[in-house]
Amino acid sequence: MPKYQQIADDLGTRIRSGEYPPGSALPPQRELSSAYGVTLVTLRQALDVLQSEGLLSQQAGRGTFVAEPKAAYRLSTLRSLAEDLREQGHTVTTAVVSTALRKPPAPYDLPAGSALRLERVRVLGSRPAIHQVSWIPAPWATALRTVDFTTISLYASLADLGVVVHRATERLTPGVLTAAEATALGRKAGVPVFVSERWTYALDGSVVVADRATILGDLVEIRTERAATGLSLQWTAPGRRP
Repeated sequence: MPKYQQIADDLGTRIRSGEYPPGSALPPQRELSSAYGVTLVTLRQALDVLQSEGLLSQQAGRGTFVAEPKAAYRLSTLRSLAEDLREQGHTVTTAVVSTALRKPPAPYDLPAGSALRLERVRVLGSRPAIHQVSWIPAPWATALRTVDFTTISLYASLADLGVVVHRATERLTPGVLTAAEATALGRKAGVPVFVSERWTYALDGSVVVADRATILGDLVEIRTERAATGLSLQWTAPGRRP
């Protein structure tokens, strides 16, 4: 095994064990290279490996710091975003910004008539991380209007109404925070984000939920798994819905 990989494995073990907690600084590079008996070049190779794994953050002029753990938004499940995050051990709370019956915008391609517009902010620990707007069409819109979505899952509420979720398509693109989203998340407008647009379908092919989630990339990372018979990823031209 190359020397830099041995160092990366050792430092990674020490980070995961809590010897170097999140946010703490590693010893200076010259001190670490001396301790491991290697050159600075070899040490930096090891640090680059750990940074690529999300364990370290190298900041020019400041030093090398243990990265804060990020929640993972998984693209390979049909569960709600909050359910995925809670399964990973994160404390997730939901703040409902608004619920209203409105005519959905054209891009959502929902049935004619009013739909329920549900606007929420997902909070990881104490930090707002995701701004989410969900559109739920008739005949479920009116029935869901009085649900307390701070404590009850949207998908659980749909299941209570007899809705069976069959499949979903999702498009993930880079974006920046709008002024309204920035206010909701307590950030500055223009901050880079991930934008997820997701359409969830019932057994008969009708749209059950149309979602737009704005995800802060410094708090949540995007993960998926590839397998021969598992998740299928499609690459399409910008602006086209999968």
